[in-house]
Amino acid sequence: MRIIPVASGKGGVGKSLVAANLGVAFAQAGQRVVLADLDLGASNLHLVIGHRAPAAGIGTFLNDTRSDFSRIIADTDVRGLRFIPGDGEIPGMATLKPAQRKSLIKRLLALKDDTDILILDLGAGTHQSILDFFLLSGQGIVVTAPAVTAILNAYVFLKNTVFRLMYSVFVRGSAAYGYLEQIRKDGSGQRKSYIPQMLTEIKKLDPEAHARFEAQIRRFHPRLIMNMIDNPKDADVAMKIRRSCEEYLDIRIEHLGVIYRDVIQDTALASRLPVVLYKPHAILSQAIYRIADKILETGEEDFILNEQDINDSFQEAATEAEIDFESKTEYVEELLNSGALSQGDLLETIKSQQIELSKLKKENNFLKLKLAGALSQGFRI
Repeated sequence: MRIIPVASGKGGVGKSLVAANLGVAFAQAGQRVVLADLDLGASNLHLVIGHRAPAAGIGTFLNDTRSDFSRIIADTDVRGLRFIPGDGEIPGMATLKPAQRKSLIKRLLALKDDTDILILDLGAGTHQSILDFFLLSGQGIVVTAPAVTAILNAYVFLKNTVFRLMYSVFVRGSAAYGYLEQIRKDGSGQRKSYIPQMLTEIKKLDPEAHARFEAQIRRFHPRLIMNMIDNPKDADVAMKIRRSCEEYLDIRIEHLGVIYRDVIQDTALASRLPVVLYKPHAILSQAIYRIADKILETGEEDFILNEQDINDSFQEAATEAEIDFESKTEYVEELLNSGALSQGDLLETIKSQQIELSKLKKENNFLKLKLAGALSQGFRI
């Protein structure tokens, strides 16, 4: 069973859209899929897939971990796709007790006998439970958007995931664990928490712990999806995450592709249908299918990515951004010529995008000022 956690550093970047529609795409490809809503406290994945309001979900199970887990797994209208609802009554993943988290993971892993792909739609943020669920796979997906805050939060999420992996590998009381605790408590050194420098020091202090971590990090190949882009230039910001991950975290990420912003998703949501079912030939839907194909083509989870594979994935994503943009432009022209889209509609769309751009510019300026202030005081990533 392949486990595909889908996460994001912040909310509002389309994480649930990606998780739900990938689930449908995999099922249509003949895979036996289970889609689990682990965004506890803000569970709404059932709305994206058009499932009725669940009577029972993960929250029900967590209230009694000895109960029958299978009773909260529901069939959907999509053949081959089953759904595990979350629970909006649980105030966030951080409230999960270690025993609850362990029990839930055990039940999810037990699905392997009749499941090909398990998709975990995780909550936003970096709570310990979210990081642990993300680390159930070496190929977790991080969904982000071109906005500065989304990019920063995606990087912070990956950074926290690496630190969580360290804490899970290093034995409490060991020299490596003690060094980690020192780093966590001491915020004076500007570059103390850069992973490459840390690993050099840990190798000196605790060679065995370093070797165990290296074995684990070698199978960690997170994947990136750039969602909600408006033009090909937006896709370029993915390189910022890649460079930061390689320089500061010593990890390599693969680019799965880009998805253009499309109001059709709102229409599909109102119709209680995943967009790949509502309009399978839409540019957004085709992007989802393209990403699903890439995931299925990679085969088993323990594959090894080389530098050329990573370069190719980023180059391919850039090319796809150009092609989809041309298709999107041609589609708008067709709508205008056919009368399905009036000039007034087009002007209204442009106006709303200008408002959004204005907000993003203000947000960007604010972050620049904040970063400049932090740097002047000795900022530490």
